[in-house]
Amino acid sequence: MIALGIILLIVGWLLGISILWTIGIILLVIGVILLIMGSVGHAVGGRRHYW
Repeated sequence: MIALGIILLIVGWLLGISILWTIGIILLVIGVILLIMGSVGHAVGGRRHYW
């Protein structure tokens, strides 16, 4: 999810499409939150670790 967020940020910035840029930021933030939750030991989506 983090990689997809970064890709959408880059594509949105290069093409000047603001909706892609916004979706990229949202996906990046959600991915970082899930990564942090998984690394501290909380179960995320039924999994003990989230890569």
